Amino acid sequence: MPNYHLTQSEADALIALEKRRVDDKRWLYPGMGGGVSIPLVSTDGREQFMLDLRRGRINLAKGSYQNRGRRVVPLVRLCFGGAPHRNPDDAEIGTPHVHLFREGYADKWAFPAQVDHFTNFADHWQTYQDFLKYCNIVEPPNVKRGLAA
Repeated sequence: MPNYHLTQSEADALIALEKRRVDDKRWLYPGMGGGVSIPLVSTDGREQFMLDLRRGRINLAKGSYQNRGRRVVPLVRLCFGGAPHRNPDDAEIGTPHVHLFREGYADKWAFPAQVDHFTNFADHWQTYQDFLKYCNIVEPPNVKRGLAA
């Protein structure tokens, strides 16, 4: 497992930072089996982030949205429509679930996705909007909603 040299308080601070798009480039929401990685930056310009959007190839309900800090450290990942996840303590977490950075474990721990944060997993576009809020992305990238969303 990669060692990202982040303390829990540093990771929590990165998650809490307000993030914005780096430019006005237009991105297409990924279709079946597709993905896109979009650069973000903190509102003060000091930290760089990535927003990853991935869609399942065969199972149209499957996908994941991820926010990486310092461009490489997985901070938050939402997985939906796929298999359950097994945590390091051997507990099985159903889908949808959220992976949050945990010091010493990176993104190996998952928690059930809370309905007060994610309102409608059947609507991938709404789930994307909810994920932006969850990750404190206050000026989202220009992502065009395609037929797959």
